[in-house]
Amino acid sequence: MKSLIFDYIELCKPRVVLLMIVTSIVGMCLAPSASFPIVPLIVGNLGIALVASAAAALNHVADQHIDKLMKRTEHRPIAQGRISVKQSLCFASILAIAGMLILIIFINPLTAVLTFASLIGYAGCYTLYLKHATPQNIVIGGLAGAIPPLLGWTAVTNTLSPEGLLLVLIIYVWTPPHFWALAIARLEDYAKANIPMLPNTHGVAYTKLNILLYTILLACASSLPYATHMSGMIYFVGVSCANMVFIYYALKLYFRTDQAIAMRTFYYSIHYLGIVFLLLLIDHYI
Repeated sequence: MKSLIFDYIELCKPRVVLLMIVTSIVGMCLAPSASFPIVPLIVGNLGIALVASAAAALNHVADQHIDKLMKRTEHRPIAQGRISVKQSLCFASILAIAGMLILIIFINPLTAVLTFASLIGYAGCYTLYLKHATPQNIVIGGLAGAIPPLLGWTAVTNTLSPEGLLLVLIIYVWTPPHFWALAIARLEDYAKANIPMLPNTHGVAYTKLNILLYTILLACASSLPYATHMSGMIYFVGVSCANMVFIYYALKLYFRTDQAIAMRTFYYSIHYLGIVFLLLLIDHYI
């Protein structure tokens, strides 16, 4: 029973969902509000997390065949037959319905619509089509994964605003170097699964150049909160240091041939995103 519970938790991709909720929390805290947004922080993030978990479970269902071929994913519950497709679909449906009801009833319809759109974008457009159709799958499909801070913003304000969209832009530009670094490290896995990731279709050298260029673009995008007076000097100094480290990793990856640096770049990219949004939060309250 305990192992089955952990299998269902794994279906939800808890680490990915946690990172999404962190960015959503920052969006809520940065959004203009007459009082501290306690209801959106608790109830809104619960709804967002449930829908995001549903999208993750649907991703497991859609990718079950390729998961069996890749070392990184071969032990997933559906790939190993520990949870059936029918059970997974029922589980995902319950999570999605519960999350949408929470957002509609306790938050606002705009946040509910945007959250549902992100579910369709990730589980439908990206997983079922883009992932297998083009090496630009991450670039085009990255918008669905970049939307959580905007969901946090709209949960508080019930409006779309440039500031909320700016937070989306940072994650959107961060996504390609993050995933392409992993694609280089897992080159054989993606080739075996016949997924057209950029290193497999255009070569590792070309991918490394794109990672470097996107990392430089990310440094520009992540500086915009300071340039637009959305944040102050604490954020600017901190994010500048984080950007220099990311560019250092991207340069190191570009000039070196061993794949170990690709995995280190991937891991740093995860820490980088957390650092950026933590700095936004610290700067806002200090």
